[in-house]
Amino acid sequence: MSKTEKTNLNNPEDHGIWLQKAKTLRKIVGTLGMLLPVLLLAISLTFFDLNAPLESISHYYFTRASTLFTGSMGLIGTFLIVYSGEERADFWVSNIAGVAALCVAFFPSSNLATMCCDLDMPYAMTYFDESKEGWRSLFHYIAAAVFLLALAYMSLFLFVKSDKPKAQRSPKKIMRNRIYRICGTLMLAALLVVVLGLTGVIPETTYDELRLTFWMEAVAVEAFGFSWLVKGEALMGDNS
Repeated sequence: MSKTEKTNLNNPEDHGIWLQKAKTLRKIVGTLGMLLPVLLLAISLTFFDLNAPLESISHYYFTRASTLFTGSMGLIGTFLIVYSGEERADFWVSNIAGVAALCVAFFPSSNLATMCCDLDMPYAMTYFDESKEGWRSLFHYIAAAVFLLALAYMSLFLFVKSDKPKAQRSPKKIMRNRIYRICGTLMLAALLVVVLGLTGVIPETTYDELRLTFWMEAVAVEAFGFSWLVKGEALMGDNS
C-alpha cells in the first residue's frame, strides 16, 4: 500500500457508500443543531413557566432538560468525530469541533442558581461548589468557543471548496457557497457579541436582560445546523 493510499481518508472503492454516509451524517448533525435551541426554549416556556429562555443554552445542564442538552451535544460531538469529510482538513477540523462539543456537554458552565435548592429557581436541579470547581466553567467557555470557531471555519473555508473552476460551477453551488459564508459569518458575529458582553463592552444589565448569551448561542447553532443541512444536500442539492 502506498503512502498516498494510507493517508487517503476516502476509500475510492467505496466512494459511493462513503458519500451517502457523509451526507447522512451532515443531515443528522444539522438537524440536531437546529432543533436544540428550539426545544430548550419550548421547555422554558412550557414546563419551567418562564417568559424567556435561561441565561444560556449551557445552563439547561442544571435543569430537568439536562438530558436533552447533554444528549444532543454528545450526539453532535460523536457524529463530528465520526465524520471524515472530503479532505484531510475536514477530518481534523471536524474532530476538533467534535471533541470540543463533548467537552461542552460534560464540563458544565457556571451555576444557574445562587445556592443549592434555590426557591427562586425551582427548575434548577443541580448545583456545584464553585470554590472547588471554578476551573470547570472557564474550560467550558473555551471549549464552546473552539466548537463554534471550528464550525465557522468549516463553513467559510471547507464547505465552499469545489473540484470545478468558478466559471463551471452550477448556480446552486454558487448559492450554497453564499449560504455557507453567511452562516460562518453569523457564527463569528454571534461569538463576538458574547465576548463583548463578557468583557463589559456591552453593559451587563442590558446584556443579561436581553438574554444575549442564549440568543447569540441560538443564532450560532442555527447557522451551523443550516449550513450542515445544505452541505448534506437536504436543501439545494444538485451533486455539484
